[in-house]
Amino acid sequence: ICLSGAGPTILALATHNFEQIANHLLGEFKKENINCEWKLLEPAYDGAVCTRDVEKPKAMTYADAGVSIDAGNDLVVAIKKAVKSTRRPGADAEIGGFGGALDLQAAGYDEAPIMIQAIDGIGTKLKVAFAMDKFDTVGIDLVAMNVNDLVVQGAEPLTFLDYYACSKLEIKEAVSFIEGVAAGCRESGCALVGGETAEMPGMYQGNEFDAGGCATGALRRGRTILPDIASMVEGDILLGLASDGVHSNGFSLVRKVVERQGLSYHDKAPWAPNTTVGASLLTPTRIYVKPLLKAVEKDLLKGMAHITGGGLYDNIPRMLPKTLAAEVDVSAWSVPPVLKWLKEAGNVESREFARTWNTGLGMVIVVSKENAAEAKKVLEEAGERVSVIGKLFPRGEDEVVLKNLEAWN
Repeated sequence: ICLSGAGPTILALATHNFEQIANHLLGEFKKENINCEWKLLEPAYDGAVCTRDVEKPKAMTYADAGVSIDAGNDLVVAIKKAVKSTRRPGADAEIGGFGGALDLQAAGYDEAPIMIQAIDGIGTKLKVAFAMDKFDTVGIDLVAMNVNDLVVQGAEPLTFLDYYACSKLEIKEAVSFIEGVAAGCRESGCALVGGETAEMPGMYQGNEFDAGGCATGALRRGRTILPDIASMVEGDILLGLASDGVHSNGFSLVRKVVERQGLSYHDKAPWAPNTTVGASLLTPTRIYVKPLLKAVEKDLLKGMAHITGGGLYDNIPRMLPKTLAAEVDVSAWSVPPVLKWLKEAGNVESREFARTWNTGLGMVIVVSKENAAEAKKVLEEAGERVSVIGKLFPRGEDEVVLKNLEAWN
């Protein structure tokens, strides 16, 4: 009995019940996802030799495995204009090399500066982007999550690298995403000097992808890396910079609330009927770099906290000394309608609200009483919406004390 299919040919010898034996063998192979056919050969005799030509298997290519080198090359060509638009002094090379170059002297740093680096991703906000088939705004989010983490240390963002991973490279999606990355780089003043596009069949579902980014910034030697906790004292003022909505954190809960309410991302947003749920949620994270650098250059700031995962409770303490706590009056700023709706629709308690989402503040800043008015003016003139939200006081049991929580109800 000759069994043949994908792989080697198998010869089985039998004296009777040929069909029954062959079908049994086919069944066993099928359990292992091996499909075969069989045929009965001529009866063998002593000394007989059975030979057959072995068919040469089809030559395989990387594309057969789901990876397209050509698509990757096409993407590089398609994004060159967007990447070129992010060039800055010291980082103006063409993309396509093995690494991105940064000439610190050409960037304006005569002495060796202090280098600051940040790395971050977008999180499950990408799920909303997939549902809406819109990818430029999450590209901005990726940059924002990194450069905002640099500027809170007083650093000027200089370069950015992105990582884009998918099962199958869809040029249109990738170009839209990277154009968003380029827009974020232009807004923050850093150059997109390179990136990695990884096509990995089987790792992601359908056309979904994941992305990460890394930003490098610099601080002039002689300047203090923020936060300057040694200068902080009781009575220092807390300023809050308004957010543009949910930004990029807490989206696992956002998605759950939307699902529980029986809403589609294409439905009208209950908090903003002139737009859809998905379009509103995809509002990109605000980039605070240039306004904050203006205040940093004037030595007006003692510390900054980027309000991301963990909200007010977890991020404000990251800029404070162990001896001081923050007293925050939550009635001092307006909560964006989308966050009000999420809190109410999800029946989210106030403490959980302040630990999950930004509550309407993308940045919290520590300034001295003497510099509070000037810092507020500088930031407002640069386009920020600024509120005086509290002060520092001697730390007891809590690192952050939120007052007037009933304002959120």
